[in-house]
Amino acid sequence: MLYKHVLKPILFKFDPEAVHDFFTDTGELLGTTHLSRTAIDLAYGYHGPDISRTVDGIRYRTPFLLSAGFDYDGHLTRILPHIGLGGEEIGSVTARPCEGNAKPRLTRLKESESILVNKGLRNEGVDAVIARLKSVPMESIGGIGFVAGISIARTNDAASVPIQAGIEDYVYSFKRLNEESVGDYYTINISCPNSFGGEAFTTPELLERLLTAIKAIPCTRPVYVKMPINLPWEQFNALLRIIDAKGLNGVVIGNLNKDYDSLDVRAEAPASYRGGLSGKPCTHPSTDLIYKTREVYGKRFTIIGVGGVMSPATAMEKFDAGADLVQLITGLIFEGPGLIKQICKAEAARKNK
Repeated sequence: MLYKHVLKPILFKFDPEAVHDFFTDTGELLGTTHLSRTAIDLAYGYHGPDISRTVDGIRYRTPFLLSAGFDYDGHLTRILPHIGLGGEEIGSVTARPCEGNAKPRLTRLKESESILVNKGLRNEGVDAVIARLKSVPMESIGGIGFVAGISIARTNDAASVPIQAGIEDYVYSFKRLNEESVGDYYTINISCPNSFGGEAFTTPELLERLLTAIKAIPCTRPVYVKMPINLPWEQFNALLRIIDAKGLNGVVIGNLNKDYDSLDVRAEAPASYRGGLSGKPCTHPSTDLIYKTREVYGKRFTIIGVGGVMSPATAMEKFDAGADLVQLITGLIFEGPGLIKQICKAEAARKNK
């Protein structure tokens, strides 16, 4: 109530990227002391019945994670466990630092409950993220059960556009993370729509080349692929067949929605394409693909569901469709950090029926 009726109207008067940076800086600061972590935990932590899940050998104390796209550089690992999250996906990180696309990189579409995202993979680069995560005292991350996955993308610059250069870009980040034993799982992000060269690896032939190179790197952690959600099922399934053949653990379904006509209020978005849609426009496309993937492949894939989780009901829909874990960002922006506790309570009630 405090967030939705007092803080949110104030925050929504300011530039969304400035608000994002403010919350990142504040969250990092709050994570530095036991007192502040405890205070946040008292207000927002989940302390109800056990809803933990073990997925691919990793225990998540709650099955809800912050999606990639918020904590680009791994600043928030010490505070996020205290708002009921079972983990987060850091990044996407790239082989070289990225400033991102020209501003504005974030635009609120209030009536459509969406964010127009055109960040362009802004991050400090994989080596800087590795150094930061290795410097975090593990005992302060919230105890057992908080998971830090890492999303890996191709650097958003002209040098990574040639296909072989793009593959080597992915491989560098993947190799460095494995060499340094940083991250609990890895997601290969092939579906970022806002970068040089577009989504080159969303064709079966090029995805096979990329995953062949990835599989050549020794790795003991689960590896997933983050999927686009605007492909017809036949094309989507063609990518799944490659992922299956290469023996990866599963998929994250999915990335931003590129169809502006899916907005409740089309006029909120620009006439021509300039970034992908998060939030409500992603709800049904991602859930439908989760359902179809589970129906066709059974238990072959771990499925992490993300897109349009704006309420406990939409989170439960992801599970009902077949997701093993659920990620979110935009729901927190529109509903506030208390949303996680609400979703955790809904999951506890669902388990205890």
